[in-house]
Amino acid sequence: KQRGLKHKNKNLKLWLDDERPAPFGWLHVLTASDAITTLATHRVSELSLDHDLGLIDETGYDVLLWIKRKITTSDFKPPVMYAHSVNPVERKRMLSAIKKIIETVRKRDG
Repeated sequence: KQRGLKHKNKNLKLWLDDERPAPFGWLHVLTASDAITTLATHRVSELSLDHDLGLIDETGYDVLLWIKRKITTSDFKPPVMYAHSVNPVERKRMLSAIKKIIETVRKRDG
């Protein structure tokens, strides 16, 4: 399910997942840290997140927490965001976080 805001001058599609391959045309990263590093370049137009990342203590939700901090402390514009996790409980929590991020950015930017 797609949620988010569209922005110009961004062309990178970012896929965070430790098991499933990225769709054609998407940059595949395996850790939340790598996703955050890539997001910090301000070049990501779309972001698709898995929650459970294997044996790593990071999750896709950690990426959303980073985005939430960035939008409240800077003019960071988040990409269009998706949650593709098969974990139903965490997917629902991620979609709720995405919705709140969108609402916060809309209020912030008027």
